[in-house]
Amino acid sequence: MRLGVTTAIFLVMAGAPVLGQWIHVTLPDTPRTADGKPNLSAPAPKTPDGKPDFSGIWRAAEGKYLQNITEDLREVPFQPWAATLYKERSDNLAKGRPTERCLPHGIPDAMMVRSGPWKIVQTPRVTLILFEEMNHYRQVFTDGRGFPKDPNPAWFGYSIGKWEGDAFVVDTTGFNDQTWLDDPGHPHTDAMHATERFRRLDFGHLEIDITIDDPKAYTKPWTVTARFDLLPDTELIENVCDNEKDAQHMVGK
Repeated sequence: MRLGVTTAIFLVMAGAPVLGQWIHVTLPDTPRTADGKPNLSAPAPKTPDGKPDFSGIWRAAEGKYLQNITEDLREVPFQPWAATLYKERSDNLAKGRPTERCLPHGIPDAMMVRSGPWKIVQTPRVTLILFEEMNHYRQVFTDGRGFPKDPNPAWFGYSIGKWEGDAFVVDTTGFNDQTWLDDPGHPHTDAMHATERFRRLDFGHLEIDITIDDPKAYTKPWTVTARFDLLPDTELIENVCDNEKDAQHMVGK
């Protein structure tokens, strides 16, 4: 029974990109091989001021959908209550996840969903992250501001970015406690501070080191590395959560 449910979830999520990505645009700034295909191994692009340009549409690298973000850690430093809650969610095959109620994935889960491409729009004062799934977005401010003194707790928090060499470092606080860190259900609280270090390895590959610092849920900060592939020559499409009926719609197509 569990295998059947898990397989059904996998097929729905794995099949969504194939069903959804129908727009093809031959973009002029895409480097190409001799046969005209996008050259994903070409050097990473730069902005006019010489910084790496992260602009593009990204998706979790092959084999990373439905990912447990802590799978590479030997031991997750849970607080006792968080360990108990995570075990309950795992034992129930993540039943009750926020997205069942059309609620956001959150950080970093929204970027890890294989069925949900996301787009970076990079400007000098703000970098936007646009999620195809549910049409959600993040703003990463790079205009020198600090964090608000009394942030309104939010699903994606409040993000400030800075440059450390070729790495774009994003600090985010001001979360609510409603999202899961990943599909299996690692919890967090409103005390979470997430630090993401973006590095564009070449034209078609992105790497992000994600550090979770939440003393209410974990005994110490911990870091994982996520990898993403560029989706060239396409665009995001509208993907609206339809009162928890998306899965049956996709299966029926």
